Amino acid sequence: MGFQHRLLGGDALNAAVSETVSLIALLAVLAWAVVRPRGWPEAVAAVPAAVILIAAGAIPAGGAGAEARQLGPVIGFLAAILVLAHLCDDDGLFRACGGWMARTRAGQSESAGSRRLLAQVFVIAAVTTAVLSLDATVVLLTPVVFATAARLEVRARPHVYACTHLANSASLLLPVSNLTNLLAFGASGLAFGHFAALMAVPWLAAIGVEYVVFGRFFASDLNAGDPNVRPRRDRARADRDRDTGLPVFTVVVLALTLAGFAGASAAGINPAWAAFAGAVVLAARGLARRRVAPASLLRAADLPFLLFVLSLGILVKAVTDNGLGRALTPLLPGGTSLPALLAVAALAAVLANVCNNLPAVLVLLPLAAPSGAGAVLAVLLGVNIGPNLTYTGSLATLLWRRVLRHHGSSPDLGEFTRLGLLTVPAGLVIGVLALWAGLHALGG
Repeated sequence: MGFQHRLLGGDALNAAVSETVSLIALLAVLAWAVVRPRGWPEAVAAVPAAVILIAAGAIPAGGAGAEARQLGPVIGFLAAILVLAHLCDDDGLFRACGGWMARTRAGQSESAGSRRLLAQVFVIAAVTTAVLSLDATVVLLTPVVFATAARLEVRARPHVYACTHLANSASLLLPVSNLTNLLAFGASGLAFGHFAALMAVPWLAAIGVEYVVFGRFFASDLNAGDPNVRPRRDRARADRDRDTGLPVFTVVVLALTLAGFAGASAAGINPAWAAFAGAVVLAARGLARRRVAPASLLRAADLPFLLFVLSLGILVKAVTDNGLGRALTPLLPGGTSLPALLAVAALAAVLANVCNNLPAVLVLLPLAAPSGAGAVLAVLLGVNIGPNLTYTGSLATLLWRRVLRHHGSSPDLGEFTRLGLLTVPAGLVIGVLALWAGLHALGG
């Protein structure tokens, strides 16, 4: 009996040690992702941390392998979307958008032109995020918005802030819009079209809240021109925007790829194949014209980031299995009533801001899935809208900060937080209301 007691006590001790080590490893990797010493990729910390946890027995090798197999299709999809976005940028799609925004402002006052530009940025950023993923909005569209604001001689601040906010909150619409969506799509059991139909109204609601708040929060910027001297690189980029035509072939391929997502899902085929097909068509065209090189396509796929996502999934699995899942279970209400959905979305938003939205969704999806698709989509609302509250809420926001620093325009923490406090709670509540109504109208 005494031996059995000691054995059980040893098991409890080992469980406590595994939980502590797993949590420390996860926090260390997230801290590395925020700071990125010397610009080294996130995988530099994440891959060794995952290997150490497996070697230490905090997560069995079989469990790590199962997690890797589950994340494999998602990571493949992400790689295809990253390459697709890179090829669209190389074909001039984003420069064409910048030129269109600048041309339509001709003859307007500074105030009217700045507000019109904000509306155009909202439309383009929302569509770009939904179709090409939030990374395209942050990395590719934000510099174009800087250049367009410089060309129009309006203050860039409202417009570049819109890029990061919409990269998060406008990523609700499609399974391909965000890595968190790809994970949730598999857990929801929904078809591509049903997913999009349920999220369409929450998507519009979140964008509408953002637009109303932006108009009031940045009223002084929108009513004045920019008295500062614009950087030469922005002027040069703006000049290139002037005569860029819309790449019709690229737009057609994008439209067919988007249709392929829905068709593949309806046929029971992984939509990643549609993304891969679209990337292959544009890549073949670019290679034939010698506009892109194989090395640039490999860089666009961002293999270090894909390794980071895989390793992070293993780290989160270790933390969840060693106690965090049990700790969060009582906090997550069952069912899909309106109060339950609000509570799930709020918890997801808080967790996203504490430990980043990707770990948050990996932790919460297994807990929410038994309650049905509605609960899974409520988690998605929390981890996509919630990150607009803090810099650490999403990897997209961290990328956006680096883009702004590159343009000599570092964001202000207080301003970012105040804007988030105005948009996030309102966006969550209205988004959940829209989701709840959609579930009753369309079923979930």
